[in-house]
Amino acid sequence: MEQRDKHSPRLFGRGTRRAVAVALLLVIGLFFLPLLIPRGEPLYAPGDPDSSAAPSDSSDSSAQPLPTSGAKDRGRAVRLQTEDGQVVELTMADYLWGVVAAEMPASFEEEALKAQACAARTYTVVCQNSGSGKHPGADICADSTCCQAYIEKSAAEARWGLNAGEYSDKIQRAVEGTDGLGILYDGAPIQALFFSSAAGRTVDAVEVWGNSVDYLKSVDSPEGEEVPNYRTQVTLSADQVKELTLAAYPGADLSGDPSGWFGQASRNQGGGVISIPLGGVTLTGSQVRSLFSLRSATFTVSWDGSAFTFDVTGYGHGVGMSQYGANAMAREGSGFEDILTWYYTGAQVGSLW
Repeated sequence: MEQRDKHSPRLFGRGTRRAVAVALLLVIGLFFLPLLIPRGEPLYAPGDPDSSAAPSDSSDSSAQPLPTSGAKDRGRAVRLQTEDGQVVELTMADYLWGVVAAEMPASFEEEALKAQACAARTYTVVCQNSGSGKHPGADICADSTCCQAYIEKSAAEARWGLNAGEYSDKIQRAVEGTDGLGILYDGAPIQALFFSSAAGRTVDAVEVWGNSVDYLKSVDSPEGEEVPNYRTQVTLSADQVKELTLAAYPGADLSGDPSGWFGQASRNQGGGVISIPLGGVTLTGSQVRSLFSLRSATFTVSWDGSAFTFDVTGYGHGVGMSQYGANAMAREGSGFEDILTWYYTGAQVGSLW
């Protein structure tokens, strides 16, 4: 329209009849244009259905998924066991909104929230397909120590205060913008484990649970001091260490000087503890983490003559996707597919249904 307006003086200069004819054609065209667009068809068609399986180039906005209505997720149901033991049925879309709101800060980058939505969707599908019967009558529970955290929309918005509208819409876009997408390895949905923050690298699953998983390998993770409580300390007396240890491992010998209770730790590339002797019993880093309520298995322990001090970095079991690492990647321009295929080695992003 700007180009026609710019040249309109020349058209009038060449005669009134020509100007009237052009104007008439424009009016007719604008009147009939809506009739030429098929109803129900988007003006911009999405890419090939299989294109979501390949990592996107975050510098190319055309590679990002177009916003959708969430029709795929709204056609799926999730039976959720709430914290009070009730079982409620939600659409997958509404359930995922509550999971993303509970599991990841809404202030995070939108691409990180999309990665979280995909991981949560994939985790949920695996729970639904497992048929374990862990939660009779339900697919999954709202306990983050067992399954995934979940928060109702009203509670989340009350917590966000003045940011409620912005954050609510942001999470809605993250869920709808990844409608039906999950993380696949050899064509099957994966165990999409995630945690809060890593100390430079994630942890190979074999170090935590003793089983090697092809897509849960150790990779670099870019978060750092911007993470709240990234470095923490736990101080315990010798009596506390002895009591906790013997309750869980009665074969440990803690009769000597406390300075010799802990042996030399074996560490992974990220500095996390693979194993460490304690009173003659060799424990994994995750066992020590659980035993003394540490935020992660990346720790050092020292004895000052009166107490043990554990200096800890990061938060969580360290396997799979780091949430703060995902946010750091998103800030640097990575799309959600780039994030997911980085943290889940050899996996692809594709349709779950």
